[in-house]
Amino acid sequence: MDYSISEIAKIWRETLKIVDERLNDRNMFDNFFANSYIYDIRGNTATVVVSSATAERLLSSKYIDIIRDAIAEVTDSNLDLVFVQQSSITKSNIRVNNTQKEESEPSFFKDARLRSELTFESFVDGEFNQEAYKAASVVAKNPGQIFNPLFIYSNSGLGKTHLLHAVGNAIKAKKPNTKVLYIDANDFVEEYVKFVKGEKDSETLKDFVCGYDVLLFDDVQFLENKVKTEEMFFYIYQKMVNSDKQIVITSDRQPNELKGLEDRLITRFSQGLTVKINDPDQNTCVKILEKQIKNAGLEIDNFDPAVLLFYADKFSDNVRELQGKFKRLIFYVSEMKQVEKIDLDVAIEAVQNITNIKNAAAQLSEQKIINVVSSYYKLSPNELTGKTRTGQIALARHIAMYLIRINIDIPLTKIGAMFGGRDHTTVMNGILKVENMLKTDESLKIAVNNLQKALKSN
Repeated sequence: MDYSISEIAKIWRETLKIVDERLNDRNMFDNFFANSYIYDIRGNTATVVVSSATAERLLSSKYIDIIRDAIAEVTDSNLDLVFVQQSSITKSNIRVNNTQKEESEPSFFKDARLRSELTFESFVDGEFNQEAYKAASVVAKNPGQIFNPLFIYSNSGLGKTHLLHAVGNAIKAKKPNTKVLYIDANDFVEEYVKFVKGEKDSETLKDFVCGYDVLLFDDVQFLENKVKTEEMFFYIYQKMVNSDKQIVITSDRQPNELKGLEDRLITRFSQGLTVKINDPDQNTCVKILEKQIKNAGLEIDNFDPAVLLFYADKFSDNVRELQGKFKRLIFYVSEMKQVEKIDLDVAIEAVQNITNIKNAAAQLSEQKIINVVSSYYKLSPNELTGKTRTGQIALARHIAMYLIRINIDIPLTKIGAMFGGRDHTTVMNGILKVENMLKTDESLKIAVNNLQKALKSN
């Protein structure tokens, strides 16, 4: 059976999904499987390109059976597998449109490709990104029909690029023959510069992009004040939208704040749907971290809940930074510290050399937190740390414990000593109670946010 290029790509994408599930080793998958692809299927033989000699050796020996079984499930046939390194592939021998003829590789956006791991399934949605998530999902189901363009904006590191790739991957999964192009604005500028230098044909570039069914354009703000490049983009934009071809655009600002772009382009951006990704809430950050733990093959129960709350609070301004810092923690406890149970002390130790967390914690004393919480709830510090268990005082006490735990590097036993000699379990129960209430109690969320602001400003 002959396969088209899009069919081959889909076969390997679905094969890797099965392998990933059965392998249950995220590091192994990311290092040796994630960047592989099927170069060709000729007769009954699939040639798989891998990134290194080590990958070639491992996939052709240790993991050959799991790959064979997976690809058999996808294709309903028993294909022979040949593994080769990227360096051994001759780029001029590209198979196109079910033929074996030789054709030179397209000369535009050579590195542009959808990242298979960035899907809607791997995207953690919450209140802060719900609007953008739903809009992207609708576009993926009905490309070119409802919101065109879809314009997503937010601060850096909050998931815009992930949603772009998710849209592309969802469209390709549903209709493999759909041509989807993901490009960054900087790559677009680079192609235009090559044209100006006489290295490329502008009409060919325009025709190349307009030949796609879906354009995913990342960081459009980098076109600001680049008049000629913007003119080319405007031509492409107009032609694709008029042909009902879907365009999804991301930016760090909403359209009317892009001062270096022409009004005619900004107006057209605004004709579609514009959605914003806000700063993430703490609960969603915790969900993101829990998914990271699962993907790393670790047990969530081995992480003290205060660890997740601590990272979610300290790095919530940027999801990319949050994930990066937590990856460092996972590396630290797996390779350096080699501990099974991860408490807050270890969590802070993992990142204290690359952040100012320790200094910040030193500036914030336990007594200061007690004083601020007491003042907020119109109690005396002695009432807060004493034995009284009435509802309002008990809740304020638990909040104070919670704030001390996520803001300062001290053990639970020390916190208990400050609150009338309470034991480790009592303190943890109080902290967990606040954590659980924060998931549903809006008034408590407001109170905790106000207290955090007060602690930072004092």
